[in-house]
Amino acid sequence: MWASCRNLGLDEIEKRIKNGDEYIIRFRSEGNAERKIKHHDVVKGNIDFPENDQDIVLIKSDGLPTYHFAHVVDDYLMRTTHVIRGDEWLSSLPVHIQLFQALGVKLPKYAHVAPIMKEEDGARRKLSKRKDPEAAVEFYAKEGIPSESAQEYLLNIANSNFEQWRRQNKNASIDEFELVLNKMSVSGALFDMVKLLDISKNVISRYSKEKVYEEVYKWSTEYDLDLKKLLEDNKEYSLKVLGIERGNEKPRKDIAKWSDIKENIEYMYDDRFLSKDINYEYQNIKEKNEVQKVIKTYLDKYFDLSDDKQIWFNKMKDLAEELGYAREVKEYKQNPDNYKGHVGDISTVIRIALTGRANTPDMYEIMQVLGKESVEARLNKAIKE
Repeated sequence: MWASCRNLGLDEIEKRIKNGDEYIIRFRSEGNAERKIKHHDVVKGNIDFPENDQDIVLIKSDGLPTYHFAHVVDDYLMRTTHVIRGDEWLSSLPVHIQLFQALGVKLPKYAHVAPIMKEEDGARRKLSKRKDPEAAVEFYAKEGIPSESAQEYLLNIANSNFEQWRRQNKNASIDEFELVLNKMSVSGALFDMVKLLDISKNVISRYSKEKVYEEVYKWSTEYDLDLKKLLEDNKEYSLKVLGIERGNEKPRKDIAKWSDIKENIEYMYDDRFLSKDINYEYQNIKEKNEVQKVIKTYLDKYFDLSDDKQIWFNKMKDLAEELGYAREVKEYKQNPDNYKGHVGDISTVIRIALTGRANTPDMYEIMQVLGKESVEARLNKAIKE
């Protein structure tokens, strides 16, 4: 597409400028759309384009350069070796190649990256910063998703080998991972919040209790003042709570974002737990007298916080056997008619009585953090309910 003034002589151009006519500066293309250029994109691979035959604008009427011209000049002066940008710029590549060649400077390597996609009503579209909250940094800050989690997720969709690398290097910094551009997907990856939160659970599971406390406290000062106060008023105790099942070979993975924290730890604080009505939803053992019998027998005969974990676990089996439950789950499965249930049913009753919930981190560690008086108060409360 040739410009209408491309064949004006210099005298005519000078005259019009002196007359105050508005003008722009274009690039006079010598390209021919019938001819093809071949180019190797670091992400897309080998691609063919028609030559650029447009007299594109370099300087606008207000004196400012267009992106095309600024890209060539700036990246040359900055000695840029690789230009990584969205693949919506792929169609502009013939223009940029032509400009670099016309200026006689070395062409950088280009890597055109596919956009992140979102599924909506059975179709895929580009993730939009205007329509989609998860496209904004503010969303992650408000939810309390660590930046490291978002980075790991992006690396996961950027390079197909990152997930395997992470499995082999569980505690390594992501800075040690070598991002390879030619391993990026040619088509757009689908944004997956479930996958992101799963990755975030793994990231947070590697944090020390001190780091978790510091990050949660920082987040809560802006987004949850009630949680901030809870942490401030009980710092040393909160560190113990956050340290449950942390630093082990298989650390807890129940926290995906800082906004999950209060729900996951609030039951550990007596002033909140003991002062409210608890809806004890016992599972396999539901008959009230049986529940009370399990809890009371445990308190009267087996409860001792000085026990190590193995002794405690053996006592839970003893309790199960005394009350007519199988010591092992497999024993119950082999002969279900011989038992009321199994040791897992017994421990679930104790867990729910202690915490008001069926799913928690390690119960032995929870009791060690709660302490003798708190455990007794909670179990006695459950007996009375």
